[in-house]
Amino acid sequence: MAKKLFVLAGEVSGDMHAAGVIAELLKARPDISVFGIGGEKLRALGADLLYDASQTSIMGFLDVLKHTGFLRRVIRDLKEAVSREKPLAAFLVDYPGMNLLMAKFFHELGIPVIYYISPQVWAWKEGRVKAIRRDIDRLLVIFNFEVEFYHRHGINAEFVGHPVIEQLAELSFPSRESFVKKHNLASDIRLIGLLPGSRSQEVAHILPEMLKAARLLSRDYRVVFLFGRAPHLQDSSYAMLSQYRDISLITCSAYEVMQFSDLALVTSGTATLESLCFGVPMIVVYKTGMLNYLIGRLVVKLKNISLANIVAKGLGSSERAVPELIQHEANGMEIYRQARRILDDAALADAMRVELLAARDTLASSSPSIKISAILQEYF
Repeated sequence: MAKKLFVLAGEVSGDMHAAGVIAELLKARPDISVFGIGGEKLRALGADLLYDASQTSIMGFLDVLKHTGFLRRVIRDLKEAVSREKPLAAFLVDYPGMNLLMAKFFHELGIPVIYYISPQVWAWKEGRVKAIRRDIDRLLVIFNFEVEFYHRHGINAEFVGHPVIEQLAELSFPSRESFVKKHNLASDIRLIGLLPGSRSQEVAHILPEMLKAARLLSRDYRVVFLFGRAPHLQDSSYAMLSQYRDISLITCSAYEVMQFSDLALVTSGTATLESLCFGVPMIVVYKTGMLNYLIGRLVVKLKNISLANIVAKGLGSSERAVPELIQHEANGMEIYRQARRILDDAALADAMRVELLAARDTLASSSPSIKISAILQEYF
């Protein structure tokens, strides 16, 4: 009889990180079956998914409120499935809003909880530390500084390394020369990346401003824009592109954008950390609805919001390795001005690359997926 593991990875990025671990786990223990929430990568590994991550990837205070009824139904269905399937352990990945609620449920049932990619309580909602201490058996963190933070709160967090390092190590790219030749570009062309996010709400707020900046930059430089389109979003999310046919745009993967860009315009989130790992100079952009922004200002206590700056400069630092343009500053003209400052100053761009690559070294850990798989096996 198969032994069962519950997995909850409620966003696309969580699905990717969880899948690396589950792939290693199933190699070592094919007798384990997985059920819960995930995306296409977990499904491809044979996970029985009650809901898809594309359904549960909801961001922003207002959108969460709007979907409260649906999210309650999801939690109810998950609890019923857990009571029916009786997993030996729960593997929760990121997604703290739902995962901390489920952790409490598992704790009450006496089912061990292994939490990977901890809630960013060092940034906001520090009160969640009490629930983490009470309900989570193993806390696996991806940043070195988190170990010390949780230690101060009486929690024994384990640093396993950041999964992005492992994922990037598996990639290979052609040379820039080959890439330029493939797309029939001049050898001295400037390449600027556009990474407007992986959620439709982000794209709606941020991509128009990136495109306004791109149009201005096209007038000043010989430039082509590398556009990182999220493959899971509908064409309707990118309808505004039809208004910018005068811009030279090449659609490619997000990692190709990071690999080949001289400068990247990046929506705040995991993509800033991935861009850091490529050492690409970047401008971090974030814009949301006004009420979401005002609520965020009240609850987020960090001076910098991008993971690139948090990793490079540390928690609470007022210094920045890369510019951040937030809300009203995240407009086409200001993005254009910041981009010109970097494009026109080779020394500044080079210094940015050096600092970002040095920060990358703090994320390294050999094979976190193998390490986490071994931890999970302890519960079977």
